[in-house]
Amino acid sequence: MKTIMIDPGHGGSDPGATYKGNEEKNFNLLTAVVVRDYLVSNYSVKVLMTRTGDQTLSLTDRSNLANRSNLDLFLSIHHNAGGGTGFESYVYNGNVPTQTLSYQKMIHEEVIEALQPFNVTDRGKKRANFHVLRETKMPSVLVEVLFIDTPKDVALLNDTKFRKAVGISLAKGVAKALALPAKESGNKPLFRVIAGSFTERKNAEDRVKELKAVSFESFIDAVVVSGKTYYRVQTGAFSVRENAEDQIIALSRLGIDAFLLREEAAPAPVPTDPPPTDPPEPTKPPQPPGIDYSIMGTSIIQAQQLDEFVKNVNPSAPKVGKFYTFYGNLYGIRGDIAYAQAIHETNYFRFTGQVKPSQNNYAGIGTTGPGNDGASFATPEQGVLAHIQHLYAYASTEPLPDGAPLVDPRFSLVTRGSAKNWTDLNGKWAVPGTTYGQSILSIYKRNIEDAIKSIESQKVLLINALDKLN
Repeated sequence: MKTIMIDPGHGGSDPGATYKGNEEKNFNLLTAVVVRDYLVSNYSVKVLMTRTGDQTLSLTDRSNLANRSNLDLFLSIHHNAGGGTGFESYVYNGNVPTQTLSYQKMIHEEVIEALQPFNVTDRGKKRANFHVLRETKMPSVLVEVLFIDTPKDVALLNDTKFRKAVGISLAKGVAKALALPAKESGNKPLFRVIAGSFTERKNAEDRVKELKAVSFESFIDAVVVSGKTYYRVQTGAFSVRENAEDQIIALSRLGIDAFLLREEAAPAPVPTDPPPTDPPEPTKPPQPPGIDYSIMGTSIIQAQQLDEFVKNVNPSAPKVGKFYTFYGNLYGIRGDIAYAQAIHETNYFRFTGQVKPSQNNYAGIGTTGPGNDGASFATPEQGVLAHIQHLYAYASTEPLPDGAPLVDPRFSLVTRGSAKNWTDLNGKWAVPGTTYGQSILSIYKRNIEDAIKSIESQKVLLINALDKLN
C-alpha cells in the first residue's frame, strides 16, 4: 500500500497570509482534510498529515517528518497572497526525477479541469526553491490555491462547494499520479463530529482552545448559508458511526455538546453551471430514535434532578429547574426537555456565546447575529417563562392560558403550530441548525441517564436501611 503525506502549510503561531480576518492556515487545513478524507474513503492508501489541528510546525519539522515516514508522495497545500488570482503548482527548481514532474502535471491538470466552472485562472506549473520541496527525499509537490487577499478569490475560498471541488480534484490527481487502487466500497459515508456552530468566528476560536485544553484537536470550517457565514468546529471524522458517537460521549462528559454530520464520501460531480453564491445546507444526517419526540407533554425529570445534572458541569449554574417544570406543566410543554435546550443554548449556563448572564435569556430569544444581543428579562423566572411561551408558540395553535401575561417579545413572529416535535425546530430556532433538535434530545438523554443513576443509588440506600430494621 502506498503512503502519502499531506502538509497543511503554516499553523499555530504562524497564520500565513491574512486578509480581513481570513487566515491562510485555516484554509490550508480545511482543504487538506477534504483531500485526506476523499483518499481514505475511495482508495487503498495510507494517508499521513503533518498537522490535524492548529499546531505550530517549523519547515524543518515538516521535512524531517516526511523523510522518516517512507512516503511515496509529499503534498503541501497553501493559499497565495500578494495580489493576483488563480491556481499554481510547484516542484523543486533543482534536480528532480522525471517522476516528480509527471506527478505535478497530473495533479495540476486534474485541479484545473475540475475548477473550470469556477473560472479559475491557470497560473501554470512552476518550480521554486521552497524548503519542503528541496529538503524532502521523495517526490514532492506544493500547490497554491487562489489568493487570500483578492476579494473574488477569498469569496470562493469561503464557499464549501468550491473547497470541496478543490480537495476532491487534488485527491483524484494524487490517485491518478500514484495509480492508487480504488476501494470496492469507496462510497461509505463519513461521520463528522461538530462541537459547535457559531455566527462569530471568535466564539469558534474559543471553542477550539477549549477543546485543545482537554486534548481534542479541532479546526474551524466556515459554511455560508443564505448569504450568512457560520463557523463550525469539527473535531474528528469517522468512517464508523459508533466511533463518532464515542467521540461525542467523551465530549459530553467534559460538558461540550457535539453532534454528527453524515457526509457521503462518493465522488461529488463538479457543477457544469457557474457556481451559485450560496452552497446547499449540509447533508441531513440519519434521524435518530426520538425523531417524533413531542414538544408538548409533561416533565418526567424532577426540578432538583435537572439542577443537579447541570451542576456536574457548572457548579455556578442558576437553580431554574423549578421554573422549567412549573411553567412547562402550566403550558403543557416538556419543561425538562426545554431545560436541555437551555443547556444547549447557554453551554451549561456558562454563556460563552453572544448572550450575557444578566439577560436571563436562556433560549437565545431575539439573538440574530452581531449587534443583536437578543431579549433581556428582569428575573430568571421571567426568562424561563419567555422560553416556555416561545416553545408554546411553535408547538400549539391555542391561545395563552387565561390570565397569563405575555413576556416572550417574539411570540407573534412565530408561525403557530409549525413545530410539533423537537426536531421540527431544525432550521427554525437555529439556522442552519440541521441537527438542532437532535442535540437537545442528546442532552436530555444524558439527563435521564443521570436521573436513573441517582434513583438507583437512592434505592440501594433505602434497601440497606430497611435491612438494618429487619
